[in-house]
Amino acid sequence: MLLAFIALYVLLTIAIGFVASRNVKNTSDFVVAGRKMPLAVAASAMFATWFGSETLMGAPSVFVEGGVLAIIEDPFGAAMCLILVGALVARPLYRLNILTFNDFYRIRFGRKAEIVSAVFMIPSYLGWIAGQMVAMAVIINVLTGISLFWGVAACTVVVVIYTYVGGMWAVSITDFVQTIMIIVGILALAWEVNHQAGGPAAVFASQPDGFFRFVPEWNLDHIVHYFAAWITIGLGSIPGQDVFQRVMSAKDEKTAVRSGYVSGLMYLTIGLLPLYIGLCAKYLHPELLDGDNQALLPAMTLKYSGLGIQVLFFGALLSAILSTTSGAILAPATVLGENLVKPMFHNLSDRHLLLVMRLGVILIAAASMWMALSGSSIFELVAQSSALSLVSLFVPLMAGLYWPRANGAGALAAMVVGMGTWIVCEFFLETHWPSLVYGLFFSVFAMVLLSLLTGKSHSGSR
Repeated sequence: MLLAFIALYVLLTIAIGFVASRNVKNTSDFVVAGRKMPLAVAASAMFATWFGSETLMGAPSVFVEGGVLAIIEDPFGAAMCLILVGALVARPLYRLNILTFNDFYRIRFGRKAEIVSAVFMIPSYLGWIAGQMVAMAVIINVLTGISLFWGVAACTVVVVIYTYVGGMWAVSITDFVQTIMIIVGILALAWEVNHQAGGPAAVFASQPDGFFRFVPEWNLDHIVHYFAAWITIGLGSIPGQDVFQRVMSAKDEKTAVRSGYVSGLMYLTIGLLPLYIGLCAKYLHPELLDGDNQALLPAMTLKYSGLGIQVLFFGALLSAILSTTSGAILAPATVLGENLVKPMFHNLSDRHLLLVMRLGVILIAAASMWMALSGSSIFELVAQSSALSLVSLFVPLMAGLYWPRANGAGALAAMVVGMGTWIVCEFFLETHWPSLVYGLFFSVFAMVLLSLLTGKSHSGSR
């Protein structure tokens, strides 16, 4: 019965994609849904940006072992990111009427900055998408015993189909439906396990001392690692194309700003529920911790809950993963078409550009599937993807928006030096602190130094 429901839900999602495809007449429809979404849909889409495997499976798995300090990155950092997008980014970028973040880099810093930012942005999504695919495979394995390979393949096929045909229209509409499913499913499971555990007091009392500590010990090492946890997604995902497309799909500037605030608050409040469910699972069924902690919530629900709760929870879980994956695949596919292929062919029609973007959906999905089969955990895959954009794209974006003296030379230096520093520290050196801290520091340093040395701000042209 549960498998029948899952199959029906997947078919419904695909059907929504085909219905939404009727609204796709050009690249603007495909990329930003024609900029027609009301607040409820726009905020739901932004909320669903990251409410996926990281929130429902990755974060609880590390939370039950490491406590609050282990999950600063998500949901706290992720919620902060959405709020900052509404406060700092949504308004000025919405006014530009552009399709990608990389269009902003071209307008503000020139064509070279556009190319470099696109080359750096596209790979940053592969780990994120792969993390969602691994999560889907874990779910399928828990339910059916099917191997990782076939689980990842199934997730890839489903998401590619409805993203390919419907673009941002399909992503936005399914996100709205899936957000409702997420909230209902998570609330239902939280209510049930809370009742079984006898309430929060008993669950909290069973945790070791320091488990709920929110701030680190007062020494430099702990503070730096704490800072790194906040900024990984909190700042690193601000220049994320998936977030940008959801902001740009809003019907007007005010809606774009408000959707950032609303989605951030939704993410923080609803994102705490899976953590509490994980604690209840640890309290009620500690034997489940002997397996893969990433499967803690699915395994508990399948083994100890009735069919109604199973349907609601797995519906929520599928919704979260599919919504996150579809937007994450569409984002780099858009950048590939708009910022790398389109400038190479000056006479490329809008119809052909739309085809390029759709083919990009397939290419990005295939590359992510390969990465998903590498054996990394959900948490590792997601964290690495955010670090890439933090060290290369965040500083040029904020400087371009708020520092008049920022110029093209500084932007290019910030991208290349930040990324280069991160690569060296991550793969070739044994660093004392997280690699992204060094990458961000040198990105800021390069931006300021080169901009001051080379003089006037440089604005590119469309």
